[in-house]
Amino acid sequence: MEKLIEGFPNQMKRAMEIGEGIQLKNSESPILNVLISGLGGSGIGGTIFSNIVKNELRIPLTINKTYQAPVFVNENTLVVVVSYSGDTEESISVLKQVHQKGARIVCICSGGEIESYAKNNQLDYVRIDGGMPPRAAFALSFTQLFYVFNTFKLISDAFRSDLIKATNLLLSLQNDIRSKAKELAHHIHDTIPIIYTTSDFEGVAIRFKQQINENAKMLSWYNVIPEMNHNELVGWTKTNKNLSVVFLRNQNDYERNQSRMDYVKSVIDNFPATIQEVYSEGNSIIEKTAFFIHLCDWTSYFLSIENNVDSMEINVITSLKNKLAEQPL
Repeated sequence: MEKLIEGFPNQMKRAMEIGEGIQLKNSESPILNVLISGLGGSGIGGTIFSNIVKNELRIPLTINKTYQAPVFVNENTLVVVVSYSGDTEESISVLKQVHQKGARIVCICSGGEIESYAKNNQLDYVRIDGGMPPRAAFALSFTQLFYVFNTFKLISDAFRSDLIKATNLLLSLQNDIRSKAKELAHHIHDTIPIIYTTSDFEGVAIRFKQQINENAKMLSWYNVIPEMNHNELVGWTKTNKNLSVVFLRNQNDYERNQSRMDYVKSVIDNFPATIQEVYSEGNSIIEKTAFFIHLCDWTSYFLSIENNVDSMEINVITSLKNKLAEQPL
C-alpha cells in the first residue's frame, strides 16, 4: 500500500494519458441528464467529481450506488458505469438495466464482465490499467470522468491544466504531505475519527472515512457543514475521549461556513480526545481535492501502522462477495 499511495501523482499522469486517447461515439439523442453508477473505491470518484463540476455542469447529475437504475433513465441519459474490476455485481446489474432503457452508456473498467458486455453490445468503454486494489486505483477511474464529460461537451477544457497543476503540486509536496499525515495519524490513533468539512468537499470526507475503514481497519464517520449544524451539533454534550475530530478546511471556503466551523470548534472544544485542522494546498478545486486525497490516503496508511494491521487485507469484503457468488443474480 505504501508504494501505491506514493505513486498516486504518477498514476494521475498515467490517467491523463489514457484520457487523452479516449474515442467515444457521438450521442444520437441530446443528453439531458447524467447518471454515474459505481460503488466503493470505484464509485467514490463519481461523488468527488460531482462536487467539483457542480458549478459548471448545466444538466442534472445523479450518483448511483446500488443495484437499481433510477426510473428517469432513458435515451436522453448519459450513464457512466464505473467498476475498476469490471465485475462489481451491483454495477453489472445497473449496466444491463440502462442498456434496456436505451441510455447512452460509457463504461470505465480494467476488464471483467463489464468490458465483455460492452464489447458484445457495441457500447463505449474506457479500459484502465488493472492489477491494483480499487481504492488504490482512484486516480485512474476518477480522471476519466473529466474526459468523458468533456467529450460530450458537458464541461470545458479547463480541467486539463488543473490536473497537471495538481500532479505537480503533489510531487513538490510529497515529503511535507507524508509528514503531516504521519502527525495526524498519531493524533487520531486509538480514537473513532469524525471528519467535518463543507458540503463542497463531501466526497473527500467520504473517501477519507473509507480509507480509514479499509486501510486502518477502524470505524469512522463524517458530516458536512452547514447540514450538521442543524442536527449533529446538538449531540455534542459530553466528554468522549474515544472520539477525535478532523476538520478539512480551505482558505477560500464560503465565509459563512468558515464562521460555522469556528463556532463548531468552540462548542466541542473539550469533548473529543483531540481536534485537528487540515488546510488544503493549491488554487483550483481539483488541486485542493488532490491534496486532500493524497494526505488522507497517507494518514490511513500510517494509522494502519499504528494499529499493526495489514492495510491491503480486506478478507471480510472478499468473504461477502464469495457468499453472494453462491447465489448469483
